[in-house]
Formats: sequence, structure tokens, C-alpha cells
Amino acid sequence: MPIFEYKAFDENGSQRVGIVDADSPAAARLKLRADRIHVFEIEELKEGKTSAGGRKFRLRRGAVGELAIVTRQFATLLNAGIPVVDALKALIDQVESRDMEQVFRDVREKVSQGKTIGEAMASHPAFFSELYVNMIKAGEASGNLDVIMIRLADYLQKQNRVRNKVGSALAYPIVMIAVGAVVVTVLLTVVVPKIQDIFRETDRALPDITKILIAVSEFMVSWWWALLAGLVAAVAVFKAWARTEEGRMRWDAIKLKMPIFGMLYRKQSIARFATTMATLLQSGLPVLQALKIVQKVIQNKVMARTITEIHDSIVEGSDIATPLSKSGVFPPMVGYMIATGEQSGQLEDILYKVAEAYDEEVDVATQKMTSVMEPLIIVVLAVIVGFIVMSIVMPMIEMSGMA
Repeated sequence: MPIFEYKAFDENGSQRVGIVDADSPAAARLKLRADRIHVFEIEELKEGKTSAGGRKFRLRRGAVGELAIVTRQFATLLNAGIPVVDALKALIDQVESRDMEQVFRDVREKVSQGKTIGEAMASHPAFFSELYVNMIKAGEASGNLDVIMIRLADYLQKQNRVRNKVGSALAYPIVMIAVGAVVVTVLLTVVVPKIQDIFRETDRALPDITKILIAVSEFMVSWWWALLAGLVAAVAVFKAWARTEEGRMRWDAIKLKMPIFGMLYRKQSIARFATTMATLLQSGLPVLQALKIVQKVIQNKVMARTITEIHDSIVEGSDIATPLSKSGVFPPMVGYMIATGEQSGQLEDILYKVAEAYDEEVDVATQKMTSVMEPLIIVVLAVIVGFIVMSIVMPMIEMSGMA
């Protein structure tokens, strides 16, 4: 059944945009008219085509939590014995995101035409990752789709929770830095030039500290556009460099070795590796296929290269633990635990324990990082503002005859 995007007026005269599935544009208009929606523009959305407004349907980062909720609801409906097509219809009726609604309508259409859910979702790689699609396919093949989808929802919610936790911890220091930068900029470009005029009227020699402040202020006032252009150019060059294969590899290596941030980033990546690998293996995927998927999910080129080497070593007859321990990227403890899991036949359980341990370490590292950064930022800002205040106050004291 084709899917149409429409622009219309509702019964209150307000303009609205939406999507609907129907056999033809005329049928779509009749369907909407029954809901007292009067269409003035309608267009069929075909596979690979963007919406009428030129927007591409893609999963926003903030919508990962919503996808996890929808996945869990889908699993609940399937577990209740509701047919797949009817379950998809129920999801379509309640999702809030228009993009997600469009995608699930297309998935339902493909499933109605005889495709599997995994095949239908694979046609929307911007929404459903390779991990998501392969777990769905594994669930369909094993007949435990509802169980697999619950695991998938747990995985998505856990990853989203960790990401939000780190983001929330960094939000306060970032705001402090931004506010401090604005305050210092205003002082140098607005306040200092006005006070400088007062100092010139006195025609007296100024302290060296005040001369330095005035020089910095004059430079900021005269060349602010050059500083801004240089900053924009530097960011653009860095982004272009980081998009190259060599640049991305070097930047990811730097991130793993950065003071304070590097340890947090490494632990977060290890936790993601362990959680993803355990979830895939528990869902029935072979080790080699799971490693290929993890290599794309890990989001770090250095670790991805290590996982590729582990994959190649397994093909040659090695185990997982040996090349992982020799990589130098993963801590020895992770290698020991994975070796124990392989020997005992409980690799999935061991990986989950590794993930739990490193999730806790991420929490501790995040708290330590913020506890170090916040007073450090305050001290730096206090020194800068103190320098500006002293540079202004010292000449005033001399002019008042108090010095």
C-alpha cells in the first residue's frame, strides 16, 4: 500500500502536515476527509525519496530512547500473540516522531508484501543499525523475536542512559566555560576601552600590568573578526581532517590518551564493546558476525582495528582472548575474564559482567572528572578576572593619591 505525505487544514482551520497510507491519492483524501482533515496537497513517498520538504528521514540521536521504547512495545505486542502487521499498525498509531511513523509505515507495507521484518528494516539503515537488523533477523530465525526485541530494547536504553549520563556530567563545566568566555570578552571589548579613555585623560604613566591589559583589549577590539574567522577556519580544517581515514585514526588514538578524558572515553568504549558483544552472542549470532557488527558500533577507529585483528585471528584458529590481550588497547583484566568465559562456555555472562564493571567505572570516572574540572575552571576564571580587576584598580589607586 503506497504511503502519502499531505498538507491539509483541520476542522479548526489550522494547517497540518502528516503521512497516511492508502491505495491511491483519492483514497487517501477520502480517508482523511472522514477525520475532518481537508487536503490541499498530497504526494506519494517512494522508497529512497525524501519528504516533500526535502528532509531525509533519519534517526536523530535524541530519538534512540524513543526507538528503545517502541521496540519494547513491539515485543510486548508480539508476545501477546498479535500478528506482526497489526502490531506494526498499533505502533504507527502511537509514535510521536513523524519520521519514525513514516519508517514504520514503510516497514509494515513491506511485511504485508511478504518480506521479513529484518529485510524490511534493512531498507532503512539511517533508522535501524546493522546491529538492530541482525538481531531482528536472528530473532525471526530462532522463533524468539519477542525475547530478542526485549534484549534489544534493554541494550538501546542502556547505551542511551550511559551517553546521557556522560553528557549531563559535562554540561555544567561546558556552561561554566562558555559563560566565563563571554564575561571576559565583554570586559576586554566593552569595559576596558571605556576605562582606558579615563586613563588617557589623566596623562599619567600606567603600571605594566595595565599596559598589558590595554594591549590585549586593543587587539581584541581591532582584530576580533580575524580571531573569529581563524576559529571558524580551524574548526573547519579539523573537521575535514578528522573525516579522513588517517585523521580519524589519529584523533581516536589521541582521545584514548588524553588526560582525564582519555580514561573515561576508553572505559566507555570497553563497556560498549562488552555489552554489544554479549547481546549479539546471547541472541544467537555467530562470533565472527558479532565481531563485524561490534567493529562498526564501537565508534573508535583504533578499537575497531583491534576488533578486526581479533576477527582475523579467529579465522586463523585463535581464540578471542589472546589477540585482545596483546592489542594493548584493552586492559589485561578484560582479556583474563574473556579467556575464563571461553574456557567455561559462559562467554556471554562474563561479557555482561565486564560491561557492568566498566559501567560502574564510567560513573566513578565521570564524578572524578567533574570534581576536578569544576574547581579548576573556577580557579582559571578567577585568575583571569582578578588580573583584569587588578589592572584597572591599581591606576585608580595611584590617581586617588592612596598609593
